[in-house]
Amino acid sequence: LMTSIVYPTTNLKHVEQLNIVRGEGVYVYDDSGKEYLEGLAGLWCASLGYGNAELIEAIASQLRTLSYSHMFGGRTHNVVIQLAEQLNEMLPVKNSKIFFANSGSEANDSHVKMLRYYFNVTGEPQKKKIIALERSYHGVTVASAALTGLPANHTHFDLPVGALGVLRADSPHYYRGRKAGESEGQFCDRIIENLEKLILKEDPETIAAFIAEPVGGASGVVVAPDNYFPRVENLLTKHDIMMWSDEVICGFGRTGNNFGCETMGFTPKLISLAKQLSSAYLPISASVIPNYMHEAMIEPSSKVGVFGHGYTYTGHPAACAAALKTLEIYQRDKLFEHAADMGEYLQNKLNEFKNHPLVGEVRGRGLIGAVELVANKETGEAFCDLAVGAHAKQACQDNGLLVRAVGGNSIAFCPPLIINTDQIDEMIDKFDQAIQQTHQYAQKEGLLAN
Repeated sequence: LMTSIVYPTTNLKHVEQLNIVRGEGVYVYDDSGKEYLEGLAGLWCASLGYGNAELIEAIASQLRTLSYSHMFGGRTHNVVIQLAEQLNEMLPVKNSKIFFANSGSEANDSHVKMLRYYFNVTGEPQKKKIIALERSYHGVTVASAALTGLPANHTHFDLPVGALGVLRADSPHYYRGRKAGESEGQFCDRIIENLEKLILKEDPETIAAFIAEPVGGASGVVVAPDNYFPRVENLLTKHDIMMWSDEVICGFGRTGNNFGCETMGFTPKLISLAKQLSSAYLPISASVIPNYMHEAMIEPSSKVGVFGHGYTYTGHPAACAAALKTLEIYQRDKLFEHAADMGEYLQNKLNEFKNHPLVGEVRGRGLIGAVELVANKETGEAFCDLAVGAHAKQACQDNGLLVRAVGGNSIAFCPPLIINTDQIDEMIDKFDQAIQQTHQYAQKEGLLAN
């Protein structure tokens, strides 16, 4: 029976396949009582797992004290001020200013607007273009979906990619983007050279920013070559283009450091945060901008009367309380260090699948990883459609493991940060069974090229 819901990011012919009714720790349970290990932390976000009593109490306590207050027209409240200060202490960019919203999409959308505002009021109205990567994911609002580089998020939506000045650079995925006989170093040289050609062709004076996730999430857990991001940063500095790190998935310990940009070796000017900021207990996101950007917007906003951007739920007290308590738990329980240890353990376990006949590449950093399934192990030839990844995802689910197939036929892993070695072993065992079943399916259907 179909309900009255329009479902997000779903094949609308196949809705309501799994009804989750409760969660505890790293496990969730469906309406028949079946237990699943949540191998993707929901949607890369439930870092503290499910049913954290301390976090629930912090939210309830805030709801009892001040359930809502807006931030328009000079209003504020203590919990949002506290959260901004806490975040500022953690951020790789000191003395940042922080705009709060409700989702990663809104954080990226707000950045697009603030970049435009900033360059308009500082006398560079031509500086509007934004470089984003092929196969990237940055959200689904009109502007953030234009930054996103995935066909499924563009088809039928007529997004104003050109009007918003979105440019595309090569995905830094060596396994998928390499040319015959090209080493990883040569691949990196080539795509950096292409990036510089793009910048010069478009004119650096017209380019505001370059956005990327330190490790691509929905694009297939893409891990760039080691020196890619430092080289991009040098190039952007040379041409006076702002480096923008989309940390919606990578932020808060996911890659074993505070932020993904630290893991991948660069220091951005702009940062987008969401997901693990509140361990997904309540929706909250943040757009981080350098102090000089905020300074430049003060006088112009005064002339207009307001800085005309913001949401009903910007800095929602209960969401801020959730985020504050989440950050406190991260620090007190040394969860990022734990994530680094568990990440090393997980990557070693995933690497054991490298020799499997169905596996083309295993990649990851910290507690995020992916196993790419391919038609031909020798050449890396991809399957012609998404059936094998979908089959593997379903086989995992049947075995009591929830994961997603992303970036074609890559199975992504991104468990809650609280996971332990026994639970990682359980996750790997369940995946092992699923990949054997998927291999048999691929053989039976004649999908393997070798």
